[in-house]
Amino acid sequence: MAVVQQSKNQGVAKLDSRPQGESLWVDAWRRLRRNRMAVLGLFIIIAALLVAALAPVLAPKAPDKQVLADNNSAPRWVTQLFPSMRPRDEGGYVPINDAYPIGADGLGRDLLSRIIFGTRVSLAVAFIGPLSAMLVGIPFGLVAGYLGGRADNIMMRFVDIMYAFPTLLLIILLMAFFRSSTAQNAPGTFAYELGRLDAAMGGMLFIAVGVGFTSWMGLARLVRGQILSVREKEYIEAARSMGVGTRGIMFRHMLPNILGPIIVAETLTIPTYISYEAFLSFIGLGVQAPTPSWGGMIAEGARNITSYPSQAIFPAVALFLIMFAFNFLGDGLRDALDPGCAAWIKGKRLNAKARSRQDAKG
Repeated sequence: MAVVQQSKNQGVAKLDSRPQGESLWVDAWRRLRRNRMAVLGLFIIIAALLVAALAPVLAPKAPDKQVLADNNSAPRWVTQLFPSMRPRDEGGYVPINDAYPIGADGLGRDLLSRIIFGTRVSLAVAFIGPLSAMLVGIPFGLVAGYLGGRADNIMMRFVDIMYAFPTLLLIILLMAFFRSSTAQNAPGTFAYELGRLDAAMGGMLFIAVGVGFTSWMGLARLVRGQILSVREKEYIEAARSMGVGTRGIMFRHMLPNILGPIIVAETLTIPTYISYEAFLSFIGLGVQAPTPSWGGMIAEGARNITSYPSQAIFPAVALFLIMFAFNFLGDGLRDALDPGCAAWIKGKRLNAKARSRQDAKG
């Protein structure tokens, strides 16, 4: 009996020590860590978030502080980096001032401080766009895909009408309308209060409205397509047979199974939202002065780019880095959450290389 009991205990121990299954997210995180460019992008995004949160501590000066006596000054290493910027003590025109780590703009404001505070604007838009798209696009696509039939047809035709308008042009028209309408209203009216709120937010309110108004259509289409693909799956039929209601099927069974494509799509769209804000600030419809924005700084530096190229290039490099980071993180998330797609892309690349080698030999 003791031998039998011992063998049973060993069998139970073996069963208890069997390897535990991993969830989709744990497996995706392991694959994401193997992608060096995605990890680099994630590191840059985390660093940018820390810079935005600690901007008052990290910035050496106030971003709106003007010292006209120091306008267009630069430290000596910047003049060495850009040979066209010759210092005054060498017969040039650039005043040397090492009190500004990367130089000052045409109004004597510290460039580094303005770039640090400009991180807040770009990251705010980077998260406002996906949040607006998810709040509107996910429920819209869920309902259209689940209901199907005439309701789906009507809802998708509305999306097609919205798509008929050029996104950037629509945002510009919205910005111009809101700014002009709020400026012409008497104090105490709702439009006037909106204008005050926009001014208090540094011009971010109407940018958020414009981006949110135009960012949801693509996600709605994606969600609708994903719902159509899973609507007749066996686990959905099982949920229906068990008496689960419509809301439970959509939000407890369908939505969790399509989160992967949603996350990938919105991560890859974030650079587009950032470029919208940068372009709006570049043409003067973005955040209002003196709130620093990378697009506005590039526009100011572009006026004197031949004489002071650093004033445009440094904020442009910051804009490039954050867009680069989100692009590579999105690619890494796509490969991590959809291994089949990653394998297909890798196979296509290998086939292309093999064809190029054959062409070279031929």
